[in-house]
Amino acid sequence: MNKLTRFFLGYAPACVLRRAMQNYDGKLKQIIILRTDLNMRRGKEIAQGAHSSMGAYLGNRRDPFVRMWLQGAFAKIAVGIRTEEEMLDLHQRAKEAGLATCLIQDSGRTEFKGVPTYTSLTIGPGEPEKVAELTQHLKLR
Repeated sequence: MNKLTRFFLGYAPACVLRRAMQNYDGKLKQIIILRTDLNMRRGKEIAQGAHSSMGAYLGNRRDPFVRMWLQGAFAKIAVGIRTEEEMLDLHQRAKEAGLATCLIQDSGRTEFKGVPTYTSLTIGPGEPEKVAELTQHLKLR
């Protein structure tokens, strides 16, 4: 979908959006990516994933894929990634692909000995083929 179409659908009434995006119904998902090398406590991991999920939504509220996703089951899938370098590379590739993203850097106050640390990345929702191409190799959490 080109940028101009995405822009107009971002402001279209819900009935127009549903009609234009009907091919994506039930296929949209958000991928929450958590670093496995940090060995975060489960609660910390959940909080970081929630931060990036909300950030991706709030930063892209007018994206037609985000709007359509919210009208459906708004599926989320949590996966792991091994290193910060892999996460930063994936974030850059997702941005270049025009996908909704949010990268979270924890302040380090409760874990990580006061060192700011990238902990979570969310990609999507977006064009299912692009999301799958970038994330299908990642293992479920």
